Amino acid sequence: VYDNKLMDGTSSTTFAPLMTTNRAMVVTILWRLEGQPETDATLSFTDVESGVWYTNAVNWAASKGIVKGYSDTVFAPNDTVTREQLATILYRYAESKGYDVSAKGDLTTFADGAKTSSWAAEAMEWAVGSKLLSGKGGNVLDPTGTATRAEVAQIFMNFAQGLQK
Repeated sequence: VYDNKLMDGTSSTTFAPLMTTNRAMVVTILWRLEGQPETDATLSFTDVESGVWYTNAVNWAASKGIVKGYSDTVFAPNDTVTREQLATILYRYAESKGYDVSAKGDLTTFADGAKTSSWAAEAMEWAVGSKLLSGKGGNVLDPTGTATRAEVAQIFMNFAQGLQK
């Protein structure tokens, strides 16, 4: 993901793998994966300023139904992304591309699988079943936990490798 310029470092010499990832970063990675498409969409998110590094990515992803805001006017680009939010965003992206999203993993095999939010359950089952997402050790899935840059990089690598099969 770094070599393919999907993710940048936090500086010219640092990747910061343990740093949390925010919603704007995840959407930008997908937008780059898609080839940075132009969009004429003008959205009503009052917290997504024009001309910021993630503006085009958010507008593109929202116009395709890949991401939604917390409301019609709030996207919260700087909010850290949770593992279940990440799975949901990837699931919607895969659906929008016509990829097979029929894989289903059993969340109940994880000690905290039942803590998955109802709105994210189908996406989490797909992410686990597709081997995009796995536990964090100790039989913990951590669906509402934040995703680090290392985790996001690994999940996107798993996603890209799954597409090659």
